[in-house]
Amino acid sequence: MISGGVEVKVNRLESIVEQIGEAVLTTTETIESLAERVDYLSVQVEAQGKQLQQQGNQIFALCGTVQSLAESQNHTLQKLTQLTQTLDRLTSLIEGSDTKVTKKR
Repeated sequence: MISGGVEVKVNRLESIVEQIGEAVLTTTETIESLAERVDYLSVQVEAQGKQLQQQGNQIFALCGTVQSLAESQNHTLQKLTQLTQTLDRLTSLIEGSDTKVTKKR
């Protein structure tokens, strides 16, 4: 009877060890699957980081271009103002000449 009781206990222990082994295997597979997902997400985050850096560089370059354009437009506006003033003076001179010629007739 003692050996029968020991055999039952051994069988139960074997069953428990087998269940623990299966649980360890399942846990290991789950961890490996999660590790693969984390690696995949890590690659995606790295790619997005590079993309954000490129976009930041593009925005910086665009800001420089816009600033140059604004400076150029300001310079063009100054030249246009000078041209308008010169044309106003010429118009005044021509109108003054026409008045003198008309008075002489």
